[in-house]
Amino acid sequence: MDNKYSQINFPKGKTRTYFVLIVVLFFLTLTIHAQEKRTVSGTVVDNTGVALVGATILEAKTNNGTTTDFDGKFKIDAALGSTIEVSYIGFTSEKLQITASTKSPLEITLQEDTFALDAVEIVAIGYGTMRKSDLTGAISSISSEDLVKGTITSTEQVLQGKIAGLVVTQDTGDPSSGSSLRLRGGTSLTASNSPLIVVDGIAGVDINVVQPADIKSIDILKDASATAIYGSRGANGVIIITTKSTKKGASFNYNGFTGISYASNHLDMLSANQWRGYVRENNLTDAIDFGTNTNWQKELELTTALTQSHTINMASGSENGGLRASISYLKNEGTVKTTQLERLSASLNTYQYVLDKAVKIDAGLFANIDKWHPLDYRIFERSFNLNPTIPVYNANGEFTSVGGTLYENPVEILTNRNADNKRNRLLGYFKTEANFLNDFQAVLNLSLEHNATTGNTYKPTYAVLEGRSENGYGQKTYGEYTTMQVEAYVNYTKSLGKSNVNGMVGYSYLDNSYEGFGAQRSGFVTDLFEYNNLAAGQDYRLGDVYSYKGKSTLASLFARANYAYVSKYMVTATIRKDGSSRFGANNKWGVFPSASVAWKVTGEDFMQSTENWLTNLKFRAGYGVTGNQDGIGEYKSLSILGVGGDSYYDPATGTWSLAYSPAQNPNPDLKWESTAQLNIGVDFSLFNKITGSVEWYNKRTNDLLYTYEVPQPPYLVGTILANVGELTNKGLEVTLNANIIQNDKINWNANLTFAKNTQKIEKLSNQVYETDIIYSGSLHGLSGMSNQFSQIIKEGYPVGTFWGYESSGLDENGAFILSDEKTAIGNVQPDFTLGFGMDFTYNNFDLGFTTYGSFGQQVLNATNMMLYDPNRLPANNVPDDFLKSGITSAPTFSSYWIEDASFLRLQTVSFGYTIPFKNSTSKLRLYVLGENLAVFTNYKGVDPEVNLTGLSNPGMDRFNNYPRPTTVSLGLNLNLGY
Repeated sequence: MDNKYSQINFPKGKTRTYFVLIVVLFFLTLTIHAQEKRTVSGTVVDNTGVALVGATILEAKTNNGTTTDFDGKFKIDAALGSTIEVSYIGFTSEKLQITASTKSPLEITLQEDTFALDAVEIVAIGYGTMRKSDLTGAISSISSEDLVKGTITSTEQVLQGKIAGLVVTQDTGDPSSGSSLRLRGGTSLTASNSPLIVVDGIAGVDINVVQPADIKSIDILKDASATAIYGSRGANGVIIITTKSTKKGASFNYNGFTGISYASNHLDMLSANQWRGYVRENNLTDAIDFGTNTNWQKELELTTALTQSHTINMASGSENGGLRASISYLKNEGTVKTTQLERLSASLNTYQYVLDKAVKIDAGLFANIDKWHPLDYRIFERSFNLNPTIPVYNANGEFTSVGGTLYENPVEILTNRNADNKRNRLLGYFKTEANFLNDFQAVLNLSLEHNATTGNTYKPTYAVLEGRSENGYGQKTYGEYTTMQVEAYVNYTKSLGKSNVNGMVGYSYLDNSYEGFGAQRSGFVTDLFEYNNLAAGQDYRLGDVYSYKGKSTLASLFARANYAYVSKYMVTATIRKDGSSRFGANNKWGVFPSASVAWKVTGEDFMQSTENWLTNLKFRAGYGVTGNQDGIGEYKSLSILGVGGDSYYDPATGTWSLAYSPAQNPNPDLKWESTAQLNIGVDFSLFNKITGSVEWYNKRTNDLLYTYEVPQPPYLVGTILANVGELTNKGLEVTLNANIIQNDKINWNANLTFAKNTQKIEKLSNQVYETDIIYSGSLHGLSGMSNQFSQIIKEGYPVGTFWGYESSGLDENGAFILSDEKTAIGNVQPDFTLGFGMDFTYNNFDLGFTTYGSFGQQVLNATNMMLYDPNRLPANNVPDDFLKSGITSAPTFSSYWIEDASFLRLQTVSFGYTIPFKNSTSKLRLYVLGENLAVFTNYKGVDPEVNLTGLSNPGMDRFNNYPRPTTVSLGLNLNLGY
C-alpha cells in the first residue's frame, strides 16, 4: 500500500541534530511561558444568579480574551500578576488580579447599570446565540412573560399581535383547529407560506409539540440575512423557540385556571315570530307553520362551555447537572356541542457536565396526546336554512325531518354520528457540547420527531346524511410522519482587544418519511360495531381501501462569520448549501448566501452630547437569498405511473385488470422557490424609557412553482409542475416598547407593533409555460354558482384579488346594477396590522390588556350572498336585514358582497393579586382573565377574522360559522423556590 507521507524528507546528520535542538528549545520556551501563566476558570452571573452568556473576559493590556458559554462559564490562561476584566453590556465591569493564591473556579457577579437592558438581551440566531446589541439582521424576540395568555389550543396563538409583520390567524372558534402563520406576506402560490419552526435547535418541527408553559423565549428571524442559515427552508422566515431549562436550586410551579365560555356572536336570522309576521303581511297561504320557536344556531351550542387547564413544573439543578419535568392537562368543551378537545402533555429535559465540565450533555423529550371530535361543518348552512318554526324533535321524541335540498336537521347531523380523532406528537433530542482549545465549542445534536393521527367516523343506518343512503357508513384513517435529523457544528469565539470574532461551520442531514392508510365501508346490518369492524360492511367499492408512503432527504453544509469592532461596527455573513432529493436532476444543490452590517452610532464620540436622551441608535442593512422547497413534494420531478380508471383484459389469465398509465411528467429542472430580500433597520432607545425598531424590506420571489397545462404530445400528461413566476412583497414594520413609570411601587409598560405589506404578482409565464390568469376562490357548491370563481392570480395584482362585476347598488325594482365587464373588486391583503398592549402593577396588584387588529382587507361574505335571496322565504330562513334590503334578484357574485373586514379585537384583559412569601423566590398569584371581550368592526358576518391563505378560498366567509368564544377564567399561579 502506498503511503503518501513517505515522500517527506526528514533532516539527517548534523542537520538532524540542529533540528532536534530547535524542537527542544521550542518546547522548553513553551514550558517556561506556561509556568508564568495560570489557568483560571469560573462562571459569570447577574445579581439574581442567572448565567450571562457571551460575557467578555479580557486580560488587561493584551489581546488575550474569551467569552462565556451558554452556561456563563469560561476558562482563560492569564499571566500571574495580570488583571482580567469581566464585562457585559448593561452591567458594571469587574476586575480581578491573578495571583498565586487565586482559586478556581470563580463565581463573578456583575451588577446592572443604568444602560438600557434591551441591549443585554440574548437572542437565538440559528446554531447559536448573540447579544441583541450585536445583531445585524431583523430579529424580533419575545419572552415567556409577554406571550399571549389564556385558553391556548394551538401554540401559534401565543404570538398573536405580538410581533410586527407576523400575522397569526385563527379563522374559527373550533378548539381542535390550528392557526395559520404568515410573516411579511406570502412568498408562494402553491407551497407553504408558514415560517420554519425551530425548537431547541431542531428545525422543521410541529410548533404544537411544545406547550406554552414550556416556552422560555421565542425569536423570530425575519429577513434573509438572518434566515439564510436555514437555506431552502428559510424563505418564509424562521421562528426559534427556546424552552425552559433547569436553574440552580429547586423549584415547583403550578398554574391552573377554570373558565366559562359562550358564543360571542351569531347571524341575526328571523325569529319564529318575525317569520310569522312576514307570512301574514305577505299573505303567504302556502307557508307551513310548525308551531314552535327554534333558534337553530343556539340549538347547536352549549349555553356555557367549560374549560380547565392545569400545569405542573418541577426542576432541580446544581453546578454539574439538573432536571426539569412538566406535565399539563387541558380540556376545552367548545361552544358547539360534541367538539370537545382534550390534551395531555409532558416534557422532560436534563443536562449533565462530564470530563471536568469540558463536555455538557443535554437530553429532552416533549410529548402530547390530543383527543377531539371533528365537526361536520355542513350543520351551519342547515341552521341558516331551516324554518324557525320547525321543532328540533317531533311528538315521538325523534329528530324532526322535513324534506328539501340542504334542509336536513342540523342537530340530528351533529348528534347522529360518532367521530373520534386522536393525535400523538413526540419530539426527542440528544445534544452534546464540547469546549476545547478555550475558544472552540463543538455541538452534536441528534433528534427524532414522530407525529401520528388516527381518525374514526361512523354514521349509523338511521343518520340523515350518508347513514341512510349508505345503509351505515364507517371509516378509519391513519397517518404518520417521522423526521430524523443529525446536525454537527463548531463555533469559534475570540476576543482580540477591541475586536470580537465569531465563526461557525456545520453539517446537517435530515431524513423525513411519512406513510398512512385508510379504509371505508358501507352496508352494515347492525350499528353495534360502529367503526371498529369495517369488515361487517357488505358494500365493496373501488377506492374503499388506500395507502401511501413517501420519503425525502436533505443534506446541508453551512457557515457563518460575525465580526464586531469596539462594539460599534458589526458584520455578519452566512452561506448554506442544500442538497435535496426533491429537486430535479439538473438542480440537486442550491446555494443561499447572505450578508449584513450594523453601525452603532451612539458609540461614536460625536454622539456624546445626545447621551442624556438618545441612549442607543443603531443602523442595520442586510441582503440575502433563501429558498422554499415545500411546494415540490416528494417525487415531483420524476415520471410517475398511476392506476387509471380504465381496465384491460389479460388473455393469459382470462381476467380484467386495472391499467397503469402515466400520471406525471418528469421535470429535471425542478427546484426550490428563491426569495431575495433587502432589509434596512433602525434600533433606538430614548431616555432609557422607550425602545423600538423600524424595518423596511423588499422581497422578491423568483421561480414560483405552479402546475401548468402543457400540450399532448409531446408531453404524456396534460400538466407539469414548473418554476416560472415572480412576486414581490414590500413593507414597513414598527415596534415600540415603553417603560412609562418604574419605581418601588409602580411599574407601567406599554408596547405597540405596526406592519404594512404590499404584494404584487410580477410574472406568471415564460417562453415554455404560459398562463394569463389563474382562477381561485371557487364558488362551486353554492346555489347557482357551479364552476364559478371569485378570485384571480394575475400579473400586476396581489394574491387573493377578487375579480367580478362592480355593483353600484340596486335599481328601483331591487335588481343589482352591475358593470358590463369584470374587474378587480377588492383583495384579501390587509393594508396594515396592529398590536397594542399595556401592563400595570401597583404593589402586589397587576392589570393588563392586549389587542390586535387587521385593517383594509376585503372579505367575500358568501354566507350573506346565499342568504339574501328573495326565493328563500317562506320555506327557508333569512337574516333580519334582508327584509330591509329591497333585494329582488337571485344571488349574483359581485362587489355588493365584498365587505371591509377591518377589525380591532380586545384579546385579553387580566387582573391579579400576588401574595409574596418570606422566601423571596416563592409567591402565589390569583387572577381573573377575560378573552375576546370585544371586537370593533363593521363586518356583517359572524366574525371578520377569516382565513387569508392558500388558493382555494382565501378571504371567503362561506358558512364556516363556528362562533369564536368569549371566555372568563379564574386562575392561580404558585411558585415555590428552594
